[in-house]
Order: sequence, then structure tokens, then C-alpha cells
Amino acid sequence: MSLTRREFLAAPAALAATSLLPTGLLAAVAAETPALPDLSSWERIRAQFTLDPSYAHFASFFIASHPEPVRAAIDGYRRAMDRNPFHIIEQGLFEDDAHNVPLQVQTEIADYLGGRAQEVCLTGNTTTGLALVYHGLPLQLGDEVLCTTHDHYSHHESIRLATARAGASMRKIKLFDEAATATTESIIDALLKDIGPKTRVVGLTWVHSSSGIRLPIREIASALRARSNPGLVLVVDGVHGIGATDETIATLGCDYFCAGTHKWMFAPRGTGLVWANADNWARLRPTIPSFSDLDQYTAWEQDIVPTSPNNANRMMPGGFHAYEHQWATAAAFAMHKQMGRARVAARIRSLNDQCKAGLAANPKVTLHTPMSGDLSAGLVAFEVAGVKPLDVVKQLLAKRIIASTSPYAITYARLAPSLVNTPEQVERAVRAVREISG
Repeated sequence: MSLTRREFLAAPAALAATSLLPTGLLAAVAAETPALPDLSSWERIRAQFTLDPSYAHFASFFIASHPEPVRAAIDGYRRAMDRNPFHIIEQGLFEDDAHNVPLQVQTEIADYLGGRAQEVCLTGNTTTGLALVYHGLPLQLGDEVLCTTHDHYSHHESIRLATARAGASMRKIKLFDEAATATTESIIDALLKDIGPKTRVVGLTWVHSSSGIRLPIREIASALRARSNPGLVLVVDGVHGIGATDETIATLGCDYFCAGTHKWMFAPRGTGLVWANADNWARLRPTIPSFSDLDQYTAWEQDIVPTSPNNANRMMPGGFHAYEHQWATAAAFAMHKQMGRARVAARIRSLNDQCKAGLAANPKVTLHTPMSGDLSAGLVAFEVAGVKPLDVVKQLLAKRIIASTSPYAITYARLAPSLVNTPEQVERAVRAVREISG
């Protein structure tokens, strides 16, 4: 594809100017971008962030502060674009595979996911990814999409809007009454018993921002394959699992994995992905014209419908984006690979175990997140007797501790220990909750 990427969307005038194009965009940006720093200690890792040191930040999962490697990559691409926006973006998007920047980003992401570059669709966030998948599924009149009462607004609305257009239906079920006491077996049993003959799609959330529970997706996927309707599709909102757990996402067993990368992955704000294999991409119908799939563009030129199978690039939303952010996503995945997925997950688990144990020792605190690290990740949801969750968060803020409330009909206070925190900060937060509880 050494010429077709340049031919795709390139005007004749642009083609005539190819001899003027800067050579080696990736090499040029790399030359003025610092190498990854020493990330051998948690102190060195925390030093990559410019977070206000007068606060203890326990809401970094909401949207990440860009660490130094990501800031450097953004700045490198921004400087190049500001110097020569037409040539840099035209070359970066439509150059041969060896120089195509989105492909390099897809390759870096795929290596972390345990998949292949052609399985990765770049999006702007989890919401966009979920909408692309649900609106892309060939739902028909009478089909049912089964989800849970525990899912986020973006997941529910993506399903509702897609089923309304298709004449399909949406049904919500409870997987548990109380997340803190749920088990792998009880979750799977609750899901399987509610799958009906019209169920075509199951939508689940890997780590719930409502309660902090982490669903056993691998075990659920295995159970669905063994028992349920042939061809049943599993869609996963994985935003609070990727970057916080030690899992190979490409082998989890789900058909579509949607996640923003600007949370636990520390990628630039406004970035995300959908992962699926070739067969699952082929079953979808694109919603937004792509700038990344040559066949779609060629079919438009010939005034025909594309005849080749749908793919991740064809699902990738076209139009121009904040490319310095999208392209710098690779730096965040490279940083995570250098830190080590297992090492990162163990650190997050250790800090969250400490937080849960400290809160659980307080008789006036109700913990809603499972104590088991196998059924939780980086979020701890809790209540303080006699104090509204919002007031807990406000009082913690007065103590220079940034917490959050869960944006659901039933809301809890949340602490989310992450790589930007220390065990001492976790103890400080637990102590502050104890003071608030009286």
C-alpha cells in the first residue's frame, strides 16, 4: 500500500508536491522528543505528573493528568504541525505503512492488548466506541440487547438509541443486590438465567464506576460460549480495567472491547479505542465516514458500495481530529509497557487493598466494593453513616484530599488509589474518613 494511502483523499495538487514533503516525520518527531525516562521506582513514576502537590489526588481515573512522556509526544507533534500543518498531517495520514502514524499508534496499542494492529479502531472516548459498536450491529425487529442495571449512562444510552432505530428491544437485569458480597458464580448464574431466545447481544461493564466491582469477564465469556444462543455477541465497556489490571484484553473472550484511554492508561485527553477481531469487525456497519479505509473511498469515487469486508479502519471516525493527541497515544502505551502491566496492576491492587481494609475497619463505613482483588480494581466505593456522599467528598476536599461521587441514581463516595498515590496518602485518606465519620 505504499502509494494507495497517499492517493487516498489526496488532491492532485498535493500529489504534485510530494517532493516537497518533509521526510521521516516519525523519525523527526522522535529526534526532538526525549526518550522514556527511568520508571524503575514509584517515586520516579509519580514525578512524571505535574499534579498539584498540595492535594492528594484520588480521582485520577476521571481524566488523567498527562505524564511527561505523553506531554513530550504531544508537544513534538504539535510543533511539527504548527511549522507545516498541511504537509505533516497529509504525510502522517496518507503515507506508506512504514510512515503512517495512525498505523504506528494501532501497532503500539495492539502490542499492549495482545492483538494485531488491524484489530484496533481509534476513537475519541468510550462513549464514541460504544455508540459505533451498537449502531453498527445488524440488529433487527424483535432482537434483544441485554445489559445490566449497573452500567453507565453512556452504555445504556448507546443501546437505547441503537435499539430504537432498529426496532429491537433493550432489557436491564441485576447481576447482584450488593456488589460487595457478589461472587463469580452468582454473577454468572444471574446473567445466564436471564438470557432469552431473542437475546442477540449482551452488554457488560468490566469495572463498575458505580460500585468498584470488577466483573469476571473471562469466566463470563466462557460461560456464554458454552451455554447461550449461537452467535450471541458480548460487548464490554472496559475503560476502568485497561491500565489498572493485568489482563490480555485480546484474549478476554469478549467480541467488542470499548475504552477511553485517557483514564488509567494516561493517554492524551480525547483518545480511546475499540478492539475486535476481523470476523467481528466484518459484522458491523459503519456509522461515520472513515479517512483510514481506502476501499471505502475508492467505492465512493466509483459510486458503488464497498464490496470488501468491513474492518477496524472503516469503523474509525473520519474528519480531522486533534492529531497531536491521537498520535501521542502511542507514548502512553509505551510508558505502560516499560512500567510493566503486571507490576502496575499489583501496585494498584496493593493500594486499593490498603484503602479497603482501612475503611472496612471503621464501623460507621459501609464498603460497597468487594474486598477481593479478583473482583475489584482501582475504585473503592463507600458510604459514611449519617453523611451524604457529596458531603463526604466536600469534607475530604477541605482536608486537601480529592475524592469523587459516583454519577448514578444511587450514589456513593469514591476513593481511587492509583500510581500517583503513596501508601502514606492512602492512610491519610482513610484517617480523614474516620474523622468525618465522627
